[in-house]
Amino acid sequence: MTDIVLTPTVHVAPAHSRVPLWRRVLRSRSGLVGFILTSIVVVAALAAYLGLTPYDPVSQRPADRFAAPNTTYLLGTDQFGRDLLSRVAAGAGTSLLVAVTAVAIAAVIGTTAGVAAGYFGPPVSPPILGVANVLFAFPPLLLALALASALTRSWFTVAVAIAIVYVPIFIRVARGPVLTLRDADFIRASRVLGFATPRILFRHVLPNIAPIIIVQVTLALSWAVLTEASLSFVGLGTPPPTPALGSMILEARQMVASYAWTMLAPGAMIVMFVVGLNLLGDGLRDALDPRSGTAA
Repeated sequence: MTDIVLTPTVHVAPAHSRVPLWRRVLRSRSGLVGFILTSIVVVAALAAYLGLTPYDPVSQRPADRFAAPNTTYLLGTDQFGRDLLSRVAAGAGTSLLVAVTAVAIAAVIGTTAGVAAGYFGPPVSPPILGVANVLFAFPPLLLALALASALTRSWFTVAVAIAIVYVPIFIRVARGPVLTLRDADFIRASRVLGFATPRILFRHVLPNIAPIIIVQVTLALSWAVLTEASLSFVGLGTPPPTPALGSMILEARQMVASYAWTMLAPGAMIVMFVVGLNLLGDGLRDALDPRSGTAA
């Protein structure tokens, strides 16, 4: 009689799942450059928050007004003698705070609504999609301007106005994949086994759409930074004396011909922030895509 030997089955995880996400992101050129640019902005914002900037961002020194970049003031000073390096760092902190808060609110509300609309379908989806379509009917910046002007001016109300604009984007981004997942075999098997709906959503649906949401968050952050700067430029952003990059550009527009550094400093910070976040989003997309070479 022949003995039957049972050998255990070894499940080998895909190569990309064994490599940490941050390494996969930094393998791509766009992810590396985006990480560096975003890190510079975040470090500057943290330095301003911790009071590590060379000068007080709001203190005025009339004797040093319009000082060109030098060893004392690395980025020069503005019309009130305020150090631009300190103000740009503080403005980056304001933009980061508003953008992160706005995107967090939009991602939570939009993803929740999108998952509900995609998984449950009618009668849940029609009202959710109706609200999303109404918000989509307005140009994003125009809607943000209307909402910001209707609310009391503070950094949080600006964040709420931006969040309302981006909620329908997260609804659409989350709903599409869920429509496909709800009819997948493993979801049907979970229902047959009697798993509760919250367990199916949190254990099976959300992990599968998480990569898409993560990439969308990075893109939404760059849009939120631009929107916050636009609102500040027209006087509807974070109120003074809190430094804001958009309001700094507004103040410098009449002086740019003679004192270009007053506009170049905040403008360069906005460009660095937006480009860095977009490149980081590209790196995350490649890292989270198993078909991409960086995910292997």
